[in-house]
Amino acid sequence: MALQTLKSPPKPLFAHETQSQPLHLQLKRRKPHLGFPPFIPERSLRIGRSPVLAVSAKVGSDNGATKGAVRDADLATLGNLCVDIVLGVPSLPSGDAAERKAYMERLSASPPDKRYWEAGGNCNLSIAAARLGLHCFALGHVGDEVYGCFLLDVLRQEGIDMVGMNEDTEAAALHIADYETLLCWVLVDPFQRHGFCSRADFSKEPAFSWMNELSGQVQKAIRQSKILFCNGYVFDELSPTVIISALLCAMDAGTTTFFDPGPRGRTLFSGTPDEQKALSLYLKLSDVLLLTSDEVESLTGISNPILAGQELIKKGTRTKWVVIKMGEKGSILITASNISCAPSFKVDVVDTVGCGDSFTAAVVYGYLHRLPPLHTLVLANAVGAATATGCGAGRNVANLDKVLELLRESNIKEDDSMWSDLVRDNSETPEIMALSKNTVNGSNSRIAHVSIQKVVSELLPKLESIRKKQAVPS
Repeated sequence: MALQTLKSPPKPLFAHETQSQPLHLQLKRRKPHLGFPPFIPERSLRIGRSPVLAVSAKVGSDNGATKGAVRDADLATLGNLCVDIVLGVPSLPSGDAAERKAYMERLSASPPDKRYWEAGGNCNLSIAAARLGLHCFALGHVGDEVYGCFLLDVLRQEGIDMVGMNEDTEAAALHIADYETLLCWVLVDPFQRHGFCSRADFSKEPAFSWMNELSGQVQKAIRQSKILFCNGYVFDELSPTVIISALLCAMDAGTTTFFDPGPRGRTLFSGTPDEQKALSLYLKLSDVLLLTSDEVESLTGISNPILAGQELIKKGTRTKWVVIKMGEKGSILITASNISCAPSFKVDVVDTVGCGDSFTAAVVYGYLHRLPPLHTLVLANAVGAATATGCGAGRNVANLDKVLELLRESNIKEDDSMWSDLVRDNSETPEIMALSKNTVNGSNSRIAHVSIQKVVSELLPKLESIRKKQAVPS
């Protein structure tokens, strides 16, 4: 996408940021408490009953069935819909909150040209999933203004159904700020480091605090989806009770739940009692957990990501997969009975924004299509790497042709010593599988090596079939 460069930002906006961490989350971070928040039994939950939600996409009729319902969609994402406005700056400025807010307001008063806009948040995940042939629902709120229209157009063009969450049409018609589409101002310095800022950063309440419960239409969408995805960023938009109600709805319907706490998980540990309750429930009751190695350590207090993932499975009551994202080193998928390890692909990295979302889309695909864990990791690493070769997220996330190219090249960053070090402390898991450029016999009695050529040869026909279907005009 095009990148507008601001020659001289009017006032400082952000403190200096690391490449791996959004600034607004660094500024909010509190010292985390290790270990799980207190578990709150389901019977103690109280969900509000104010009718405040609405639907903007057609969702099939609901005959009252829950488990066993017809699954029209593969994936439903909960909230976290926004428009990214990407601006180039000479440097990422300092981080005084008042100055950041004033700067953002000045930018909002005269928005840049539309070519600098991009779909953001969970749109990245939905678009990447749709490009893998999955049918997606985006559950969230967008305003009835130019940004909301832009976001809806992008989702429509990508074949994603939008299910809106606002029934208060009178308030929306007045263009009250709380009902407007969330904007995320993305500043990019010459070293491709990013700073993020939105109005959600300057309020103690969620951006859509007026939302008190899930409407019937949103519940139908969850029931008609095979997977519900929730991440930690949704806590910036929705109240913990609404977020919990989505989890309970999914469980009641037999819908699989994916949860990625992200960097926000650290602050939820020491957040309000309701935030801790919601975090605890999602960690214990989700079917699939996705975390970085840093995040899983902060949640468990265990530095070894494999042992930390196993701890999450032990403490979870429904957890089937724990997926650990190791950045440029690769990824790990942990189940109760085995561990799978896959190194990353070698690519020229242009931009890492959206890589995690793209990775998750491929994990969703692998889970739904019952791919072996190692195959799922290879696909996820390839999709994430394909996104890294482009600039920005949204419509710039991985396309299938680039994913196929990376898989065929099979150029991975093999480092068997790293996997050996990680599994050395593990004496319980009977099966450990690691991806290699070639099958290795006898190099490590605890690790079974699988050739990437074998995995790729089994993945390619599935992905080529998707591309052929997408090439046929509908």
